[in-house]
Amino acid sequence: MRTLNLGILAHVDAGKTSLTERLLFDAGVIDKLGSVDSGNTQTDSHELERQRGITIQAAVVSFTLGDTIINLIDTPGHPDFIAEVERVLGLLDAAVVVVSAVEGVQAQTRVLVRALQRLSVPFVFFVNKVDRLGARYDEVLRSIAGQLPVRPIAMSTVSHAGSKLAEVAVLDPDREPLFTALCEALAENDDALLGDYLQAPDRLTAERLECALRKQVAAGMVQPAFAGAAMTGVGLPALASAIATLLPGRRLDPEAAVAGKIFKIERGWGGEKLCYLYLSSGTVQLRQYVNLPQGPARVTGIHLFEAGKVRSADSFRAGQIAHVSGLSNARIGDLVGSNAVADIRPHFAPPTLETRVQAQRPSESAALWLALNQLAEQDPLIDLRRNEDTNEMFVSLYGEVQKEVIQSTLVTDFGVEATFEDSTVICAERLVGTGTGLQTIFKEPNPFLATVGLRVEPRSEGAGNSFALEVDVGQMPASFYRAVEETVFETLRQGIFGWQVIDCHVAMTAARQSSPSTTAADFRHLTPWVLAAALSAAQTIVCEPIDQFHLEAPGESLNRLLTLLTKSGAVIKETAIMDGMVRLEGYVASEMIQAIQQQLPGLTSGIGTMETSFHHYAPATDPQRSRRRSGIDPFNGREYLLRLSRKSCRPCGKSI
Repeated sequence: MRTLNLGILAHVDAGKTSLTERLLFDAGVIDKLGSVDSGNTQTDSHELERQRGITIQAAVVSFTLGDTIINLIDTPGHPDFIAEVERVLGLLDAAVVVVSAVEGVQAQTRVLVRALQRLSVPFVFFVNKVDRLGARYDEVLRSIAGQLPVRPIAMSTVSHAGSKLAEVAVLDPDREPLFTALCEALAENDDALLGDYLQAPDRLTAERLECALRKQVAAGMVQPAFAGAAMTGVGLPALASAIATLLPGRRLDPEAAVAGKIFKIERGWGGEKLCYLYLSSGTVQLRQYVNLPQGPARVTGIHLFEAGKVRSADSFRAGQIAHVSGLSNARIGDLVGSNAVADIRPHFAPPTLETRVQAQRPSESAALWLALNQLAEQDPLIDLRRNEDTNEMFVSLYGEVQKEVIQSTLVTDFGVEATFEDSTVICAERLVGTGTGLQTIFKEPNPFLATVGLRVEPRSEGAGNSFALEVDVGQMPASFYRAVEETVFETLRQGIFGWQVIDCHVAMTAARQSSPSTTAADFRHLTPWVLAAALSAAQTIVCEPIDQFHLEAPGESLNRLLTLLTKSGAVIKETAIMDGMVRLEGYVASEMIQAIQQQLPGLTSGIGTMETSFHHYAPATDPQRSRRRSGIDPFNGREYLLRLSRKSCRPCGKSI
């Protein structure tokens, strides 16, 4: 049998979890439909998910559809929990993007579609809620084609949309209007099909069109669009058939070498790690050792997702997902197998908000820090930092809803009550120029048994940070170079002004050791000092996060909105008025979003809506805005060496 890892993706409240529930019910996995409103759905098992009616954590259910094993992964739709989506995108063979027939294309829809296309994950659309008041199926299809870089093909028609009498009819490829729509869409990428369409249309059978459709769906050239209502099941058979026949799966080899990926980590009742592991090759047995980036680890427990259940197992094979215990050093993104490495390349923007957290009872500060570390372990996109001098704790966030969820989780899962201060915007630092730093072994003021030379230079916007060796790699053990590289990336988290340095390339230009006395610790302690010197020479400028916004409101409120946006420093890129509604698109500093949203209802009689998503960093109005540092400051060389000496750092026989 073939395997299909299927993601269900959508903006919040588009009906994603309801669609998951319906697919499981129709497949015979569950015998009773749950309800998001009632809090009894199969995939939203977390207590907070049931209370709030939203998906917070990705959930896995495995079942069989025809000759295909479906690993269905339900992901959050709320933008505050985009990190959960981040973890599963790399696993997907295909996806269903759910769009509400009432709200249409929304901010998160755009973000998800871009991410799927960037990763070459094929997908189909499901236009949900065609039975809801205000549903506008045909208009939503046009907005999908107009607002997203996709080529949708309507596979269904809807009659009586917007009422309980809504009906969905599946279109026949042999008949109009689908025959012409398919031919025109598919012919754009198929010259042979185009020739027959123009000169010999009788050759274009339903079988040939369906074959061409499967190939172009797999290649991401076209996106079939289905209509329905997940709550009632209207239109669902056509979507289920498309999942089983149109979307590309894989036939995997359970006899090959073990290869897989850890995409989620939870804690069991006893505090042990439970790693969600997807196997793309081979078979893993209970008590078997598997290779991780941190070294071999022994599997002590396997709970397999199969036939809609989670059951204890002695093994699992390629194409299956299980949560595995015993991998105590594992991290999210780790690849498992002979070529195990950490795969943590981000597909979404990092969080742009930060809040200070403190225990309501000072005696619980240590417990709070431990609890936050466990939460950060489960969510590597959420940065956690601590100021050792003041014992202040900070956590970065995507939004206020996420802050509330973390606060509730601390109480329910860890019994710790914490206070979260108002969120502040997280800035970043970019290099102004190129700079170098060098400290030489046995030469003052360097007290370490190592030579490190570094050069920093800016990269193009959005390129991220990188590291390269420009030295003879054979002159030292590989662990020393690895120590420098890891320390470089860690040090870049706090630049001259305390913000993370972004889009920076660091090259190691000099290296030397004194064998056998030199250790990796010498390089780990020396690197921040040298890198700080290079960054100081290059200089950095503080940049603030800029959001892209999409605002819709009654046309008569246009002048008031323009005044508000202008005062907020927004840049408007597009203005359109249609059917009495005005649509504004542009960019505005992230820190202004909350103030705009607070004033929006009063300016638009409560009708206006504003969707935002991070777009880029731009030079801040205050180019020297700083953030209090965490840990020892390598930009103050004297203080850095003194603080290290107090921590019993081993210098080369000299006092620091």
